[in-house]
Amino acid sequence: MSSGADTTVAVTGANSAVGRALLARVAGQDALAAVAIVRRPEALEGLPSSPPIGTRIARYDEPERLTAALSGADCVVHLAGILIESRTSRYETANVDATRALVAAARAAAARHIVFVSSLGADPGSRNGYFRSKGEAERLLAESGLDATIIRTPLLLGPDTAGGRALLRTAERRSVRVLGGGVHTLRPLDVDDLCDAVLRCCAQPAAGVQTHELVGPERLRYRELLERTAGLLGHEIDVRSTPIRLAKLGAGLAGIVRAGGMTPAVIDVITSDEAVDRNADGDLGIRLTPLPDTLAKLCGTTPTT
Repeated sequence: MSSGADTTVAVTGANSAVGRALLARVAGQDALAAVAIVRRPEALEGLPSSPPIGTRIARYDEPERLTAALSGADCVVHLAGILIESRTSRYETANVDATRALVAAARAAAARHIVFVSSLGADPGSRNGYFRSKGEAERLLAESGLDATIIRTPLLLGPDTAGGRALLRTAERRSVRVLGGGVHTLRPLDVDDLCDAVLRCCAQPAAGVQTHELVGPERLRYRELLERTAGLLGHEIDVRSTPIRLAKLGAGLAGIVRAGGMTPAVIDVITSDEAVDRNADGDLGIRLTPLPDTLAKLCGTTPTT
């Protein structure tokens, strides 16, 4: 790969919401070029089309093609991964094995830096399969010998993110039942702020392995987030409770007859409190978008600030 840009970024999981948002930012900057990496040809549909953006198709079980896709990249942004398992995609393969393959390919391609978008709660010793897989992926990077920046994120909000779409679908209703009454606390992050942080890490890579926890500027309960979103949509919402224990029991029973979907592990993830000791916005040199502005973008209304 070659370009006249100062920095070339290879992006895995480029067809994800974060990937598309990141590529859209690259398209507007002369100093950056990107290579969007996806596993299937149909995943190329919907990617931003711009001269600074190239595309490659490579699977994680194809080491030579993956190495070739990363060839010439200054920085590799690893976005690929799953929260909800399926019959064909498990945490071990999608979150751990894919990261192992990426590290090997990045080393072979002589990439200088990897930026890995992880999750708050990532811990290789966690009893939760999702958090454990993210922690194991982080450990692979830490032991890789490559320079890497790990950014742990909370609920990501944007018009195309899974979290943003789910919030809108729920807030559009007049009455809802949510897990535990929605009393868990969140620090939602604007997806554009995450993109700013990632691109800054690519343009100004730090030596060694750095781990940052990046969350949004406001702390609130999920039920409050629903109520504020519903207000922007022009109505009030009645938030009622579904007991978490009952939901986990139902999910566990459903898992007997089908793989993946809403599992007890996923329920634990989405009802976890999002808390950090130190927000990384200052360390990463970005300015966080106020939550009212993020919600206004999500709802298609006028920002209040």
